[in-house]
Amino acid sequence: MEETISLKELLETLKKRLVMIILITMTAGLVSGIVSYFFLTPIYQASTQILVNQAKSDQAVYNYNEVQTNLQLINTYNVIIKSPAILDKVSDELKLDMTAAELNEKVTVGSEKDSQVVNISVQDADAALAASIANKTADVFQTEIVKIMNVDNVSVLAKATVLENQSPIKPQPLLNVAIAIVVGLMAGVGLAFLLEYFDNTVKNEQDIEKILGLPILGVIATIDNQKMDELKKRKAVGGRSSGRGETIGI
Repeated sequence: MEETISLKELLETLKKRLVMIILITMTAGLVSGIVSYFFLTPIYQASTQILVNQAKSDQAVYNYNEVQTNLQLINTYNVIIKSPAILDKVSDELKLDMTAAELNEKVTVGSEKDSQVVNISVQDADAALAASIANKTADVFQTEIVKIMNVDNVSVLAKATVLENQSPIKPQPLLNVAIAIVVGLMAGVGLAFLLEYFDNTVKNEQDIEKILGLPILGVIATIDNQKMDELKKRKAVGGRSSGRGETIGI
């Protein structure tokens, strides 16, 4: 026999487990907020831009083939910027206690499609250090590319700067809390339905009818102890009153 679940049953399940769902949701949001505000280290980002372009010639004419050549070189340049040949020199000149591999994890290089501008971004817990690494990486690359590829077609467009009261790019506590609340709510709802699914106890006459597949002919009402005590007291009082009436009659 196929079982069907009505919307009313779903809502009743959620209502029955509402306290648990709210507790799980609030706990997830609270834990996320505490971790984001007090345990995660703020990370700052600084970026610099370099332009890949051939040196100006006597012909002040736009050369399409020259631009395409520069665009094809950018992918190669992106790899070279993050290579030990560049990052080792950056670490030495800034006197950083970092290897090229450690520095590589902090540096991100990218460019927009069909753009000759390359962005060098650095993330670090120290905003000033991030800006210094970004600027030094651009300077070292501009110098070393002449030796590596025997071309001089790189110029620095914009240097990385440190803004006053600069905000970290991560963590984002409000976003983390919002995500945790949504995840906690989903987990609470899922757990509520899971507990309901594994709960095979019989609670009412509808459960009996559903399990046995037979119609219910009658229901024996239950009376709690307080009501039973009240009934006994009433019977006792009634019995005494009846006894007095018989004595008076005699």
